[in-house]
Amino acid sequence: MVAKFTWAILLVGTSLSAQQSSSSDMEKINWPPAYEPSKSKFFVHNEIEVNAPPQIVWEILMAAESWPEWYKGAQNVVVRPASNGVLKENSVFTWKTMGLDFESTIKEFVPYSRLSWESKKKSIQGYHAWLIVPTAQGCKVITDESQNGWLTFFEKIFQRNKLRKLHDVWLLEIKKKAEAKVAR
Repeated sequence: MVAKFTWAILLVGTSLSAQQSSSSDMEKINWPPAYEPSKSKFFVHNEIEVNAPPQIVWEILMAAESWPEWYKGAQNVVVRPASNGVLKENSVFTWKTMGLDFESTIKEFVPYSRLSWESKKKSIQGYHAWLIVPTAQGCKVITDESQNGWLTFFEKIFQRNKLRKLHDVWLLEIKKKAEAKVAR
């Protein structure tokens, strides 16, 4: 199985713009003003085609407490209020990613279509958006992350591609799980 990834990294002060880096689908993401990609200090865009319907992808994505079982970028995920480990509108979840502990709050929740959360620490603030776009073969899954804060400087210098690569892994694992459910 060959997975096709589309990705871009937007660094403030470069000539790369969010519009040049991705498809028009990315423009459908509802960015809070502080996290608009062209204004953020660090931005990553990833997407993948999945041969499964949006409902299956959504179900996999919502089961947040199971992410660590199949995605190496998430550890110690706990969803609150207690919900059998499944994200819901207004959920808050704690987790460890990129070596840091975060508390993330769901900001947008449109079943089978959109999910966004905000994570804040003194050193870094991030907004992570998911967009699931139906296609003739299943769906396209887009995940974008916009970050601000002084820690983004070190991320750009020392770990420029780490987040992009982790998101590629996340998308590929979602693709595998979703397509396996369809094949049953």
